[in-house]
Order: sequence, then C-alpha cells, then structure tokens
Amino acid sequence: MEGPDPNPRPLDHLTLRGVSNAQALLTREGPLDYAGLETAVGAVAGALRAKALKPGDRVASWLPKTRMTSILPLACARAGVIHVPINPLLKHAQVAHILFDSGASLLISGAARLATLAEGDLPADCSAAEEEEGAAMLGGKDRLPPSDANPDDVAALLYTSGSTGRPKGVVLSHANLWLGAISVAYYLALGPDDRTLAVLPLSFDYGQNQLLSTWAAGGEVIPLEYLSARDVIRAVERHDVTTLAGVPPLWVQLVEAVWPPQAALSLRRLTNSGGRLPMSVLRRMREMFPAAEIFPMYGLTEAFRSTYLDPALVDAHPDSIGTAVPFAELMVLRPDGTETAAEEGGELVHAGPLVAKGYWNDPERTAERFRPAPPASRYGGTAVWSGDTVKRDEQGLLYFVSREDAMIKTSGNRVSPTEVEEAAIASGLVAEAVAMGVPDDRLGQAIALVVRPAPPKGREVEADLRNYLKRELPNFMQPTHVLWRADMPKSPNGKLDRDALKQELMA
Repeated sequence: MEGPDPNPRPLDHLTLRGVSNAQALLTREGPLDYAGLETAVGAVAGALRAKALKPGDRVASWLPKTRMTSILPLACARAGVIHVPINPLLKHAQVAHILFDSGASLLISGAARLATLAEGDLPADCSAAEEEEGAAMLGGKDRLPPSDANPDDVAALLYTSGSTGRPKGVVLSHANLWLGAISVAYYLALGPDDRTLAVLPLSFDYGQNQLLSTWAAGGEVIPLEYLSARDVIRAVERHDVTTLAGVPPLWVQLVEAVWPPQAALSLRRLTNSGGRLPMSVLRRMREMFPAAEIFPMYGLTEAFRSTYLDPALVDAHPDSIGTAVPFAELMVLRPDGTETAAEEGGELVHAGPLVAKGYWNDPERTAERFRPAPPASRYGGTAVWSGDTVKRDEQGLLYFVSREDAMIKTSGNRVSPTEVEEAAIASGLVAEAVAMGVPDDRLGQAIALVVRPAPPKGREVEADLRNYLKRELPNFMQPTHVLWRADMPKSPNGKLDRDALKQELMA
C-alpha cells in the first residue's frame, strides 16, 4: 500500500477533503455535510477576525461537545489565532491557570460555567463570549476563505498535566495536527463510509484527533457526552457507528454491559490508549465485537501518537505497544545516547514532524524535554525525551516498562500529583500531602492521598476535606483513598520521602 502523503497543509484545509454532500458532523444542533462544515468554519473564522483578534492571539473554549466546539480547531486555524481547548470537567482554579498561562484574549463558554469563575479568574485583558454568542458566530455572513498559513505556524495549545506543577501548554503547529490526522486515518484505514463516535474529551490530543482523522478520510463524526456505558451503546446502535476510541476504564464498562447484536456488529475498529488493556478485557472485546479490529496504541501529547499494534498481532503479543505510527521516528536510548539492544530497556525518544514545538512560555521545561535529536535519528531536528522506559524485542515490537515521572494515569486522564496536593493543603485542613497512583483494575490507577492533619485537626475532618476537594477539583482528580498520618517520612535532604510512602502503600 502506498504510504500517506507526508506534505502538511494548513489545518483548516481538512474541511476541503470530503465530498461536499457527504455527512461530516452530527451534533445536537443537527447534521452538517462537508459543504456545510466548510461554510461554518469560514463563518466562525470570520466572526473571530471581526473581534479584532491579532494573528497568534489565543482563543480558549470551555464547552461541552457542540457544533461550535467541534468546529473551533479549524476555525481558529483559519482565522490565524491559536486555539486553547479546556476540558469542560475542569473547575475554576484550573481554568484560571490555563487562561493566565496562555494569555488568552477570548474565552468562549456557557453562561453557567462562566458563573462559576471567581473574581480574578478571568484575566483583565481576556473577554468572555457566552455560548449563545458563539452559536451566532456559526451563522455569520463574513466568511473567511481557506487560509494560506505556514504549516509550521502554531495552531493550538493543548494543556496537559506534568508530574510536578500545574498543567503546561504543549505547542502544536498546523503540521503537527495535519500529519497526525493523516497518520491515524491511514493506519486505521478510515474511509468516507466510516462514522466515528467521539466519546473522548475534545481537549485531549487523542480526543481531538477523533475529529481530524475522520475528516481527513472524508467520514462522519458524532460527538457524544455520555453518563454511562448504556449511552454509548445506544449511540452506536442508533448511528451504525463503525469506529470507537476509548481508554481502559471505558472498555471495562463496555465489555461488562449488554450489547444488541446489530450494534456490536456495526463496529469495524476499536482503539485504546491511556493505559494497557488487561488480557481479560481484550478477550472479551474479541468475543463481543467479532467484526472489529482492535488497535492498542500508546502516545504522549508532546509527540502526538507514538505507536500502534497491528490488530493481527494482538493475540500473540497482547502486552506490546507495537511500532511507530506513520511520520513518527522512535528510538530506545541508553543514558549515553546510544541505541539499546533487543530486550534491553531504555528511554523512548521521539523525532520527526509529529514532535511538538515545546511548552508554551516555559523555556526551562522545554529545554529539559525537547533537545537536538541524537546522532541515531534519521529525521534530525528536535526530539522529545518521553521519560518512559521501553524495550524492543527481536521482531522490532516495543513494550512499555515503566514511567520515570510520578504522573498518575487514571481513567485515561493524566493527573499531576502536585495539583491534588496543593488543593488539599489549600483547604486548611492538612499540613502536608502526597498524592500518588496505586494500581486499580477499573481505573488503571486510583489516586491515593496521604495527609498529615493541620493542628489541631484530626481524621474527623475527612468529610470536610473530601467536600472541599469536590468543589475545587474535577471528578477524575478526586482521591479514592485518603490516608491520615501523624507524621510524614522525610528523605535525607529534608523533602517528603515519596518513595517510602509508596513502598508502605504497596506493602
């Protein structure tokens, strides 16, 4: 098979790839064919330009899955501004951080969400547009034509948590997003007759790519907000969905549910990222969806998608994360920069055009992760060091070994321990806090929060602490376990000894 086109274009040109009268998007506002999608992208881009936004200004969106949310990635690219999608599950403190850190000039959100922002959460030079005004943008008459943007221009900032500190904005170009869409559409073999049920948050790279890769193939996207597995099953049945992307906790729910036979048979491909699928879940997926190919995948936002496992190899190599996706170059390196031998662990390093441009307004952390590609690279340029240890077998298949940092991966979300700890201390109920991930069959990892109460408080304030965290943090950042200690172990340098605490928890 001929490889995918490696030549990136402006991101908003994706709307031109589908047949004009074919369906492109179905949201609660109704269907849009590709001609309608192109018109809507031009209208929203024109409305953004009319707001006197300058090229490179940041436009944030804090919205559920609507027509506007789906169109903004392309409309912002066409208008020459940078899109900053914010997970609708985030609370005011996280939203405020993203707005200030990105220097957003405009926030588009619903009235109810805007009302939750505290005084000072909205930067002085950032205006807010309610969802109703956003909807009016869709019908604007001053439409912008397809852009002539340089593919290397910045198109989006996707905020992702680090193991320490607050979320950081990963800087993505038109080329990063365009080639990511083409890559996934190619190896999944998406086509114009495919319908993708977009259940993942559109603020994630994995979630946003549900839109972009499907449109690159000329297919239809059906964004879905769901509360239970049954909502997903009903949508698959109603719309004859062919493609479903998920994270391990969702797949656990879906394989435990009852599926109408016709709905299960409509699915042609199932993809997973955000953690390894247990073998029992993989076997059940095989039984329940006999017409579907299963694509285990691995990636990080700083390099988009890294690997996928050919469905034909899943049964024989269920623990493998596969091989590099198109346009990705992957190296497994020793600390001295040389390549490892087969079965030898090393750090996974990414090079090639899918590598992001760094972290927004953070040269120090950018320099730590993004460095000149090692001599072994065929692409050269900038490479990103993942911090993940992997190994490669004799057949060239990669296997995940461990994560260097303390990131918690729960329900497909990356959670910074520091954010949970800071929120706990801000409650005034605890003096010290350490958050860490512990193995959990359903969540991948659950959050364990170890705390020392603030004098003269005691464990009886746990209900107050949990209530405070529920007000300040989204659901996926809530600790499953809260453990109270009279004192916290310290390392020789006087810092909290996280390793000792983790060993105690795992004992």
